[in-house]
Amino acid sequence: MLSTEPRTSHSGQDYLDTNPLEQVQRSPNQSLLPLTATVNKQDRLEIGGCDLQTLVKQFGSPLYVLDEATLRTACRQYREAFNTYYQGTSQVIYASKAWSCLAIVSIVASEGLGFDVVSGGELHTTIKALEAMGWSTEQIAQQIYFHGNNKSHQELIFAIEIGCTIIVDNWLELETLVKLGNQTGTLSIPILLRLTPGIECHTHEYIRTGHLDSKFGFDPNQLDAVFTYVSQQPTLDCRGLHAHIGSQIFERQPHQDLGLVMVEWLKKAQNHGLVLQELNIGGGLGIRYVESDDPPSIEQWVKTVSESVMKACEIHQLPLPKLIAEPGRSLVGPACVTAYTIGSRKEIPQLRTYIAVDGGMSDNPRPITYQSRYRTVVANRMSEPCTETVTIAGKHCESGDILIKDAQLPQTQPGDILVVMATGAYNHSMASNYNRLPRPAAVLVQEGEANLIVQRETYEDLLRQDRLPQRLLS
Repeated sequence: MLSTEPRTSHSGQDYLDTNPLEQVQRSPNQSLLPLTATVNKQDRLEIGGCDLQTLVKQFGSPLYVLDEATLRTACRQYREAFNTYYQGTSQVIYASKAWSCLAIVSIVASEGLGFDVVSGGELHTTIKALEAMGWSTEQIAQQIYFHGNNKSHQELIFAIEIGCTIIVDNWLELETLVKLGNQTGTLSIPILLRLTPGIECHTHEYIRTGHLDSKFGFDPNQLDAVFTYVSQQPTLDCRGLHAHIGSQIFERQPHQDLGLVMVEWLKKAQNHGLVLQELNIGGGLGIRYVESDDPPSIEQWVKTVSESVMKACEIHQLPLPKLIAEPGRSLVGPACVTAYTIGSRKEIPQLRTYIAVDGGMSDNPRPITYQSRYRTVVANRMSEPCTETVTIAGKHCESGDILIKDAQLPQTQPGDILVVMATGAYNHSMASNYNRLPRPAAVLVQEGEANLIVQRETYEDLLRQDRLPQRLLS
């Protein structure tokens, strides 16, 4: 374990797992770099057998580099842990909002996971990827759960047509589904009910969704009314309950409490004639962004929620429900890094040194939005000791465009390749064209092969949706 205090004597190699056995066994969410990260004979960082400096020369920068082995390992660890610790049926579904693209959907699906989508766009992406894999409409419908606190009529109709499970968030959506079901002649719309459990956890206020003051879900005091209404609607096939208490959580106690609360709700539903067979406990397991972060492993998290639900079901004398979890960040976050090219340097004596890179808040808005912290290395000089403290700035016309404050690095030069770790979650998916910058490319690396999975936008792409009224041309 690295020290929690910044040091000026370490090098980029200190971020690697040097023990091959430990590297294979480690839970990906506990690693700063992807599991396949190594340093080659040229003292350069490799991921998935691919040299980062070579990747930048081939594909440009900024560049998202996704390690297929790390993503697959995380998927398998979730699936295998539930098979080990939960005595009933279980299903792991990927929270697509972390990063949705055709390649990631295909990888996750091939590992036996389903999908949590939160928009028509994510639903469309998932369907297209699964269709390309040869899945039938029925198979696709069984693997998708549609979230959202304000789904449009078009999105609800889309979901009804495909037949996926809709996680109902509020009264308007519940009543709208009944109307749409009657209008379309749909006999059975599969739904889960999202409830707000009132469980607090220590995380950023913007990513806490389980406490009572939240835009998501029905309040517990509405349970009787909701259960009564649903039980009277033949067009609704209510299969279970959903709750999610937040994101980037390191504590296990809140998830243990959540299982107990949700099973109590299952018992309460029986009083209204509803026999619910699914329990979706959300996701939220955190990942390691900096040395001091100490999240539970995937196995530890799964063990906690599984034992909590099984214990509660035993207390209330209920059969074990199908247990569903929806991790996102802990699957894809640790599997990706972002490579930048270093440019200008500004030294302010006795105050700060700024190092600028060719990206910033448009490819990673999390530092300016959530004050998120990251670690970084110079990928083309991994063994050089860190001798200076610098602030990594983006290139945008915004004073707050700072990726990392007080980063420990060796003396850098323009053209060096800077790699920021753990950028797979909410980086590409939240990327923008601020300052009219084209969004970066993404490559998938595996055993020395690099495949483009997201093409870099061009200047013409920026104009693709623009329209110029004729009267402005005169």
